[in-house]
Amino acid sequence: MDTESSILITGARSPVALHLTRLLGISGHRVILVDHLKHPISAASRYATRYYQIPAFALQPKVAFKALSKIIASENIKLVIPTCEEVLHLGAIWKGKQMGAKLFAPSISMLSQVHNKYGFIQLCNEIGLPTPQTHLLESVAELTAQETRAATKVFKPVWSRFGSDVLIRPDVVKLRRIKPTILAPWIAQDFLTGNEISAYAVAHQGRVVALAAYQGVVRAGPRAAVCFKSVDTNIVRSFVTSFVQATAWTGQISFDFIQTETGQILPLECNPRATSGLHFFTDGAAFARALCTGVGHVVPDVSGHLTVHLAL
Repeated sequence: MDTESSILITGARSPVALHLTRLLGISGHRVILVDHLKHPISAASRYATRYYQIPAFALQPKVAFKALSKIIASENIKLVIPTCEEVLHLGAIWKGKQMGAKLFAPSISMLSQVHNKYGFIQLCNEIGLPTPQTHLLESVAELTAQETRAATKVFKPVWSRFGSDVLIRPDVVKLRRIKPTILAPWIAQDFLTGNEISAYAVAHQGRVVALAAYQGVVRAGPRAAVCFKSVDTNIVRSFVTSFVQATAWTGQISFDFIQTETGQILPLECNPRATSGLHFFTDGAAFARALCTGVGHVVPDVSGHLTVHLAL
């Protein structure tokens, strides 16, 4: 992609969208932003050429689609980069449609599988990557069968984010509050002890072009971290490289792992979008070149701790 090309970033409300705007803007790209909020944080960036408020994809998908199409055409957008869960809506929109711009994400079928916490584990098993024992729960009867082992399990909705509704080694009283169904399934996953490590990667056609590994230091609630520290990317490199290569992944992708006491890396879940690992990159030219063209390999240039200041 040529310098000074027009790039559209969605999810302008997120801190990662703000950072991505800076990286691409510093490198000479013209950055357009969209979201459903009136005043998202990224819109205040000096590197944002223009911000468009459009309806939320989850609430008004048809109206949002029409608005997005007009923006892509009027702003001569060449690349659309999702940063939040709207990546799933965009993946569905791009299926079978001529949008006039490339979506920096894989197909909707792949996005849906990895966003599904059980589907992701199944895919890892198919690839030959090690995983924690994970059971799909689609009924109260299947949940009841897990009661005697609840103290050794973590229970999560198959469709969830930021650790919402997660039950870690619950007692029977808490467990029985769950009502899994076929339409709203849960998983029961082995509780693992060890170090929690997250990874953020950018990939082109199955090749990792950027990779950061980090740990949450301070959390807002049981799961979502607001302060992070960088860790050695070699700890997760083999897993991430194998997964990206096997899926021919193009786009951003993030993982949560447990490094067991024996040093084994086991995946917990996958997010097919940007996460806080993006903040460990500050070289705009190198990062933009890797993301936009797939040329080279950029490494994190921030060590130590990073924070989401307002949340902290």
